Amino acid sequence: MADTQTKPAGKGANAAEFTVSELSGAIKRALEDGFGYIRLRGEISGYRGPHASGHCYFTLKDQRARIDAVIWRGVFSRLRIKPEEGMEVIATGKVSSYPGSSKYQIVVDALEPAGLGAMMAELEERKKRLTAEGLFDEARKKSIPFLPTTVGVITSPTGAVIRDILAGFTERFPTHVLLWPAKVQGEGSAQQIARAIQGMNALGTQKGFPKPDIIIVARGGGSLEDLWSFNDEAVVRAAAQSNIPLIAAVGHETDWTLIDLVADARAPTPTKAAEWTVPKYADLIADLADRQARLRVAIRRRLEGERTHLKAAARGLPRLDDLVTLPRQRFDMLERRLAQALDANTRALHTRATRASSRLNPTNLRQRVAHASQRLNTSASRLDHALKSSIVTQRKALNANGKLLHSLGYRNVLGRGYAIVRDQNGAMVRLANNVAIGTRLDIEFADGHLAASADEGTAGTAAGNTTNPPKNDTAPTARPAKKRTKATKTKGGGSQGSLF
Repeated sequence: MADTQTKPAGKGANAAEFTVSELSGAIKRALEDGFGYIRLRGEISGYRGPHASGHCYFTLKDQRARIDAVIWRGVFSRLRIKPEEGMEVIATGKVSSYPGSSKYQIVVDALEPAGLGAMMAELEERKKRLTAEGLFDEARKKSIPFLPTTVGVITSPTGAVIRDILAGFTERFPTHVLLWPAKVQGEGSAQQIARAIQGMNALGTQKGFPKPDIIIVARGGGSLEDLWSFNDEAVVRAAAQSNIPLIAAVGHETDWTLIDLVADARAPTPTKAAEWTVPKYADLIADLADRQARLRVAIRRRLEGERTHLKAAARGLPRLDDLVTLPRQRFDMLERRLAQALDANTRALHTRATRASSRLNPTNLRQRVAHASQRLNTSASRLDHALKSSIVTQRKALNANGKLLHSLGYRNVLGRGYAIVRDQNGAMVRLANNVAIGTRLDIEFADGHLAASADEGTAGTAAGNTTNPPKNDTAPTARPAKKRTKATKTKGGGSQGSLF
């Protein structure tokens, strides 16, 4: 008979059995169903920015308790107020749990500032507005002078900050420090800081108060409320309008204010601000010695290099004998070539003279003259024949043109009974309306000219152009008789109906 294991009977023996996952899921549903959406007020703690996944994880806490919070990536991109460390907020979301670690948490859907968070929201709004005006642009920031003779410090005269700054100037280049006392916390402190910056820029006009070369605005660390004066808009604008370079040394390295953004440089501590302003005397001496050593080495290397270069150039220069040898050799060669050229030229001229004398033989000369005379006679006879032919051709063309001119000339028309009328200027008169009363006229006939004068009369109709005579109530209208020209018969029996 097999052994049987019996479950010991006890309290809760009949209770339902859950797995860990089932119990965690039941708790998760109970939290979500029991609370739903809630508004939770607390201070953000442990915030390190969005995770690689885009989600945000932090803790909301008060004086006695804390709760984990998560913002999913999609919700975080839509938030108007982004979470920041130390910000007091009112978170809206639902309570849930994370079964993987048996912790409950709030899943945030919305954030709004509360208390200190309201101050942070105001600070963000002011920062955005001043950024839009260009007060924080890097292009408008001035460079820090290397060796300032006067350093202006704006801070509380009784705090530890001024002692830290003065201690920072120890063992440094001698510099005159000008302190402008100002409240750095509490009511009226922002106005004092702004007036101190403006007063530092106005110095230099009074005797005994030199204008500083650089300004340090300093304060120790503190909470956001303690440093709030350096977020004041008047202080930021005064720092932006400063003509003197300004270093901000406010709070600790993790703190930040608006004056840090507008200043020409931001020091993590007041001591660092002093060290940045004036270089250390020992560092200057060491830097000067290093530069002197480097300069000596550079000069030595330059001299050695130039000496080596000069030696190499000297070795590369040829000797005087080498310089003269080549031209002397070329001169000797040209001398030999010149003598040979003179001999060759003399022989060539002798040959040309011999040939010329052979061509000047009287027998050959008579033959060439006879041949040239024969060619000249032949050319003369050809030229005479061509000239006569050209004259005959030109005479025929001239006679033809004369006949055409006679048939087309106006004198041939005058012979048929027509006449040409010209005015006293010699211009041809074609219409009666163009002739003024009393105008002297010249009438040309076939056998001569007649002088005439234009009398009063009216124009008739000619060639289809009708001109209406002007109306005159006092002068009588004369209508000359029309003269008809009888057409003459030609031998061919036709009649002449036009001038041509």
